[in-house]
Amino acid sequence: MTQTLHACDHPTPEALYPFDARGVAKRFRHAAIFGALESLMPGETMRFCNDHDPLPLLAQMQQRYGEQVSIAYVQREPGAIVIDFKVIGS
Repeated sequence: MTQTLHACDHPTPEALYPFDARGVAKRFRHAAIFGALESLMPGETMRFCNDHDPLPLLAQMQQRYGEQVSIAYVQREPGAIVIDFKVIGS
């Protein structure tokens, strides 16, 4: 079996904070993600890592934050999803 290289397994530059959802219990994930996002300052980025594409989460984020948070896929492969959430402003 081939192991997929995951972009969250690499160091990140300053002001880019990793959030690996793979280790958070499903019932706590969305609350933990929103809490982490709300702790960031404008210009900071949370690098979100997951094993599946979180489309319902992205819809919730769009509704909750609108243009205050930008969403950019870094990696989008089966089993290896990495998305940068950058805080634009409040």
